[in-house]
Order: sequence, then C-alpha cells, then structure tokens
Amino acid sequence: MPTLEQARQLYPDQDPVHGWDHILRVYHMAERLAIAEGADLEIVHAAALLHDSKGSDPNSGERLSHHEASAIFAATVLKEEGWEEERIVAVQQCIRGHRYRGGQENQPQTIEAMVIFDADKLDVLGAIGVARTIGYAVQDGQPIYAEPSRQFLETGVKVEGEPHSSYHEFLFKLRKVKSRLFTASARGIAESRHQYLTGFYEQLKAEIAAER
Repeated sequence: MPTLEQARQLYPDQDPVHGWDHILRVYHMAERLAIAEGADLEIVHAAALLHDSKGSDPNSGERLSHHEASAIFAATVLKEEGWEEERIVAVQQCIRGHRYRGGQENQPQTIEAMVIFDADKLDVLGAIGVARTIGYAVQDGQPIYAEPSRQFLETGVKVEGEPHSSYHEFLFKLRKVKSRLFTASARGIAESRHQYLTGFYEQLKAEIAAER
C-alpha cells in the first residue's frame, strides 16, 4: 500500500472535486467507519488512497471509466508491493463499488466496499458537498443554478440544451445520497450533513426566485 506521501503524488492539489484533499477526507472517514463496522483496515486504507487514482489499462486502447481504470491501476501498485491476489481483488471490489452511478454489477458486497462507498458519499454532503458540487459545475462550464425543466423534475432527463447546474445535481443525486448509504455509522453522520445540504439549495433557490 502506498504511503500518504506516495499517494499524494497521484492526485492534483487544486482539483476541488477529486483532488488530494478529497482523498485525505475519504481516507480518514473510511478509517473511522471501518473501525466502527469491524472492516479490514488495510484493505480500506488501500482502497481509499487509490479509489480515484485512475491510471490506465496497459492492455487496452479504450478510455475506461474512472472507477475501472483506478481498480486496474490499484492492482498494478499492490502487485508491485507483493500483495496476495485475494486481497488485491478485495481492494478492487471496493474501488469498483464506490461510484453512485456504478450500476448493479458494481454494488458493494463486502463490508470494506460498503465503508468506501459510504465514506466517499459522505464527502458530497454538508458544506463540503456544496463546495465540491459547485466546484464541479464551474469546472464543467455549467451554472451554479438553472431552473430545471418539468421533464427533468419528472424523469431526471434534461431537455435538449438544458444545462446541468449544481442544483440539477442536487435534485438528481445529492438529495438521495443519505438513503443510499450502507452502514449505520455513515447514516448517523449523514443526517446533519443532509439537512445542511438541503437547506443550502432551498435557500439558493429562494434567493434567486426573489431576484426575478
């Protein structure tokens, strides 16, 4: 497993969404949840440090999704350190299972994977979640707020030309995160963060409406 200093070299310092500060928060939160839930700390630590490392698949010219590319890269790192195959696979399961939109085939099955999913998702709630969501919108050239279409409100599918503002992301994903968490420890932490996040976007919508 890479040290914290080694892992830091894999991530940008200034990325507001997936930079080193996010990795460090997930690492410490995952450790907290792992202790509470009785998960394997070594697997959780490795997965937390490598879950957004991306890397690339040397055997494929295809562009991989970030969780798949990170899982492949993690295997390369851990093999070089002499990890047993079974434990490498356990780390990969954590990494493949951490995405909210990961699909049914990548749903967390082990307590370690559930801990990593929950630690990563707690980082999109609360004040940090607000900052990261707005940061991502700005990075992607999207507005902080745009009025969602009726179609989006009813189906989650945008009409042609509709932006995906940070408010859209709140409606589509963030307000549902609390109900998707696996561990009791994470659900307890999520409660106040969910309330803050929801309150922020309600206030943002109200202030913008008042100016129109």
